[in-house]
Amino acid sequence: MLIEHGYNPDVLTCIANLSSDEVFTPPKLVNDMLDLLPEEIWQDEKATFLDPFTKSGVFLREIARRLEQGLKDKMPDQQARINHIMTRQVFGIAITELTSLLARRSLYCSKTANGKYSVCDAFDAPDGNIRYTPIEHTWNNNGKCIYCGASEANYARGEALESHAYEFIHTDNPEELFDMKFDVIVGNPPYQLSDGGHGRSASPIYNKFVHQAKKLNPRYLTMIIPARWFGGGKGLNDFRQEMLNDDRIRKLVDFEDAGECFHGVDIAGGICYFLWERDYHGPCEVVNVHNDIKESAIRPLNEFDTFVRHSKAVSIIRKILTRKEKRMSEQVSSRKPFGLATNARPQRSGDIILHWQNGEGPYNRDEITVGTEVIDKWKVITS
Repeated sequence: MLIEHGYNPDVLTCIANLSSDEVFTPPKLVNDMLDLLPEEIWQDEKATFLDPFTKSGVFLREIARRLEQGLKDKMPDQQARINHIMTRQVFGIAITELTSLLARRSLYCSKTANGKYSVCDAFDAPDGNIRYTPIEHTWNNNGKCIYCGASEANYARGEALESHAYEFIHTDNPEELFDMKFDVIVGNPPYQLSDGGHGRSASPIYNKFVHQAKKLNPRYLTMIIPARWFGGGKGLNDFRQEMLNDDRIRKLVDFEDAGECFHGVDIAGGICYFLWERDYHGPCEVVNVHNDIKESAIRPLNEFDTFVRHSKAVSIIRKILTRKEKRMSEQVSSRKPFGLATNARPQRSGDIILHWQNGEGPYNRDEITVGTEVIDKWKVITS
């Protein structure tokens, strides 16, 4: 709740996550991210803020709380101050109808912005500045959404189920959603969607939210996203190069263990959040966090083709590179070194042995067309 005497207890510290792809952000983590912004922005009555993928509404609530404190001297009347913040400064786009109600409850203290118990008495419409519009995917001839890459087989659903077609990235003109400019874009976007591949195959979409937010050209952008883009991730090569070569990223905070951010959630590769500043150009402050221990270094992000998360390792890598020895990348095979699909299984007969997760069996050597030169050599496999 915005007003001081009703601020505790904080129910948003207790809400369970919807899934490992769409996790609620703890209030403490939200405030750590907001601390990246300059202090003076909380005294700016003209600054505008957008969470384009709000879930619990915690980012909007914490922004409003800071503004309510920061604008006291300029706007002594509390109700006038709250009305100004809610109607002119804080905006959100919900990812589902359910989260739109939850976000309004967090920000306005009422599931309708113009409700009897809303802390703001200046809204005429129930949505306030938190919008939710049901959106459908736009499928191409290959059965994929042209905006997010979702699989038509998995997400062409009836009205009874969520489409997971997020409004912010399902448009070519995001600036038209609110028809205004934003000083700050902040939040925790959805991370991935099933792409119709084998098993639980999924493709990242958080990169699309980052790209779309940059198109709006805010003064500041801060998001928390999976860190697997540092050196891998399906379809993230272009995004990685874009991020590494963007010298407007002023600070990057990296957690090897995502559990230090989101309790009980396993996100392979860890998690990170960053501050992108439109008018800044220079090196990045990289903060590594592990077991609550923080190590910081100022360095360029694009020194290597992939991002080296441990700053202490950078000097070691530089020393090794000066020796010009054969690199590990020249000795390690790529994915699927023998061209076999993940569902390949032993045959009834054959002249070589195929090993798979449930055992081994014969396979015909002539059916292998890739990597034949190493079939008879010793090999080591690691995850």
